[in-house]
Amino acid sequence: MQSSTPRIASIDILRGIVMIIMALDHTRDFFHNTAMTADPLDVDTTTPWLFFTRWITHYCAPTFVFLSGMSAYLASQRKTPAEASTFLLKRGLWLIIAELVIVTLGLTFNPLYNVFILQVIWAIGFSMVILGLLMRTSFKVILITGLILFFGHNILDYFNLPGNFWKLFFTSFGTVIPIGGNRFIFAFYAVLPWTSAMLLGYCAGYYFKSNISAETRRRFLLMAGSAAILLFIVLRAINRYGNPTPWEAQQNGFDTLLEFIDVSKYPPSLDFHCMTLGPALLALAALEQVKGRWQEIARVYGSVPFFYYVLHFYLLHLLLVAAFFLSGYTTKDIVDPNIPFLFRPANFGYPLPVVYLLWIAVVAVLYKPCKWFWEYRKTHNQWWLKYI
Repeated sequence: MQSSTPRIASIDILRGIVMIIMALDHTRDFFHNTAMTADPLDVDTTTPWLFFTRWITHYCAPTFVFLSGMSAYLASQRKTPAEASTFLLKRGLWLIIAELVIVTLGLTFNPLYNVFILQVIWAIGFSMVILGLLMRTSFKVILITGLILFFGHNILDYFNLPGNFWKLFFTSFGTVIPIGGNRFIFAFYAVLPWTSAMLLGYCAGYYFKSNISAETRRRFLLMAGSAAILLFIVLRAINRYGNPTPWEAQQNGFDTLLEFIDVSKYPPSLDFHCMTLGPALLALAALEQVKGRWQEIARVYGSVPFFYYVLHFYLLHLLLVAAFFLSGYTTKDIVDPNIPFLFRPANFGYPLPVVYLLWIAVVAVLYKPCKWFWEYRKTHNQWWLKYI
């Protein structure tokens, strides 16, 4: 039976673009020779190419979370408020479980689950739970909550917040939470700053309703995107609020520019969200009027994001295992006590051009499976397809 769920092409295309770019960062994590020993954004030690390789992927997670909020709004228009709320609650809980069980295994290849990793799927899942609860109130409450979290969460930078609760929901980066025995939770994504992007994405979804003209939607996207970029520039220039640490002038203008655009992703700061979501909104406006073969290719990946996300981790890690043994490592090297990924010694890896070639190959290999699954979803309507 054919699915009756319509999709907005520009949303899927933009989501597909950021999903493709996202795979570059994960390929770098697994295969670049300094990924585990150096910070690619450290102006003192990086190269412009390496800096850009890491920095461009900053646009992926916030755009994806924001578009998830948009999609939630559009899906809610075909349900009663109670049905929409219940679905988001169930899907959010499912994503949290999937992060702990499916994605963690793809990242670590550790069947004993000594480490659970909380990243973007966890943040999206928990944000969906929050959004599902807020949908039982009103659109206005969702908007106000999103604005307060979005613009106000960096106030907490001025306070010393003890305990894992605050770290898990506001300030975490690499927070390690022991859960008994030899098992730990690594929390890389603080939930509520990401929730703000989802809530505002949900509210922006209003402009994609069928009764809103394309010109009105385009005007909103251009104004909102331009305002976010301008706010980023102003806040960075003032250098007092919007990022946990201020930037400092470097020895030359180019390094100063790199320092200026190096903003906190863990947790995502107001500067980070403005820097990334501003251009994303402009891109969303532009993609409604641009047509071509590459947009159709990107749309395939963007239409099955969770399917692609899970598959790309498993494919990358399988390639890592092969490269590990081909590089002369043996079973005694599988576990590095300082790295949560098995088969990934700290000093293993290749130069950046090899990373790019592997990235392109992985994305290309996943195209046909993603297209098959997209076609399958369009022609089938089983309940579980809504969760993948």
